[in-house]
Amino acid sequence: MAGSNGGTPCPPVVDYTSAEQSRAADEVEALPEGTVIVRMLSDYAVLRDQVRACR
Repeated sequence: MAGSNGGTPCPPVVDYTSAEQSRAADEVEALPEGTVIVRMLSDYAVLRDQVRACR
């Protein structure tokens, strides 16, 4: 797949089941407040949105 610039391939977006998403949400909620991984996951969500737009 080519990106909007015509030369950069778009990476695939991994699909997660609703059960996996629910489990991940439960695990994130159980993390201590201020955990860095929560910010990293937020960044990852933005990247996934950008990859979807690349298609």
